[in-house]
Amino acid sequence: MRLSTRIGIAVGCTVPLLVAASGWLLLHLVARDLHRVEDDHLAQRAAAVAPDARALLRATENGRPKAADTRERRLFTAALDVGVRVVGPDATFSGGPQPGPLVHLPARAGRPVTLRGGGRSWRALSRPVQAAGVSGTLWVFSPDTADRAQLRAVRRRVAFTALLAAPVSGLLAWGLAAGASAPLRRLTRRTAGLDPRTTAARPDQRPTGVTEVDELAATVRTVLARYDEQTARTTEALDTARSFSSAAAHELRTPLMSMGTNLDILADHPELPEPDRSEVLTDLRREHTRLLGLLVMLRELGRGDLVEAEAFGAVDVCEAADAAVADARRRAPDAEIALDAPPGLTVHGWEPGLRLLLDNLLANALAHGRDAAGRARIAVGLRCAGDQVVITVDDHGGGVPPEAREAVFERFRRGPGSAGSGLGLTLVAQQAALHRGSVTVTDAPGGTGARFEVRLPSAGGALPERRDWLIGTAGTARTAGANRSQSFPKDRP
Repeated sequence: MRLSTRIGIAVGCTVPLLVAASGWLLLHLVARDLHRVEDDHLAQRAAAVAPDARALLRATENGRPKAADTRERRLFTAALDVGVRVVGPDATFSGGPQPGPLVHLPARAGRPVTLRGGGRSWRALSRPVQAAGVSGTLWVFSPDTADRAQLRAVRRRVAFTALLAAPVSGLLAWGLAAGASAPLRRLTRRTAGLDPRTTAARPDQRPTGVTEVDELAATVRTVLARYDEQTARTTEALDTARSFSSAAAHELRTPLMSMGTNLDILADHPELPEPDRSEVLTDLRREHTRLLGLLVMLRELGRGDLVEAEAFGAVDVCEAADAAVADARRRAPDAEIALDAPPGLTVHGWEPGLRLLLDNLLANALAHGRDAAGRARIAVGLRCAGDQVVITVDDHGGGVPPEAREAVFERFRRGPGSAGSGLGLTLVAQQAALHRGSVTVTDAPGGTGARFEVRLPSAGGALPERRDWLIGTAGTARTAGANRSQSFPKDRP
């Protein structure tokens, strides 16, 4: 049922009730006013005829019939337009308009009362009268004008008006409601054909002047925008899953084939000499380690692509760096790793992602930052630069040539002989981009080795609209406008 129809029915049922209630109240008030006028008139006439009533009782008590007749005529003449009845000990005298003798009179009516009989109603008032030791009661009567035909006609008109008000008010309310709901119908027509699965069209922001309709339109647009956002995130998740499968299948093919070949050698040659057997087993362990590392890196890259803003919060970068350095020292006891981090540096970030960034920078420095003697000397520094937190990792290796400093962050970039997955620095760039920061590589202080510098805003910001690091490396984490298609001679995992 339409809203306008509901409103019309509701008003059509309510207005007659209001008309009937108002009419009943009006009739009650008018009747009360008429009764008050009648009662005042009865009291005045009772006071006027009371002396004649007492004289009538005295004449009757003294046995003077002629005097009694004279007093009776005077009494009825003084009564004018009201009925009079004098009830004495031995006789009753009545005259003028009044109820019939069958209408029961109350014992005493000090205040006006209504009497009904013979299809009529009367207002009656009594007064006690005494004369020469004789007691009697004077009654005065007047037709009840509050129950006359005029009031009955008014009642009928009120009832007729109430019945007429039902359809008239219902139709009027329906018309007004239909006009008021026209903007809502227009909004319904504009949104009825929208299918967010097949079209990107959305309802325009066209104010109607009706607050409720404008608020509803804004709510519809908000819901559709959230639908679009979730659809985009779902699409990204599906693309990430497909890319993960494709990348895993492509990158795992070679090590799996190599492992299969080594297993065939062990199975086909049980008498293989011990040195050869040891070499094959070493190859198997190396490929197994590489497979595990690749799967872990792909998983972490997928987590970064799918992380939501709710996972971000205040992170103490100094604590994360201290934990990452401690783990690196356990993995490489021979390395010299120094940490210079003043306490209290925090950013708005994703703690697992920041820890992943630090771990991979240290792993890269341990793998490629050794000097000619094979020693790893790494310096990790944290400092505050305005509204940014700067993380630097310096090594003493061969460094990264200027022409290759953008390409090192691309996926699966491995140099000859590298045992890495080619995703370590890609993860670093991904996390820098998620935190609205940047990562660059330059020469280390002193000109020997490489310096990786990450700049993260302290306050953070919204997540990037497009996160496709597992699908294809984005460029927002590095210097804008850099060319990422270059190759490089030295591997950075």
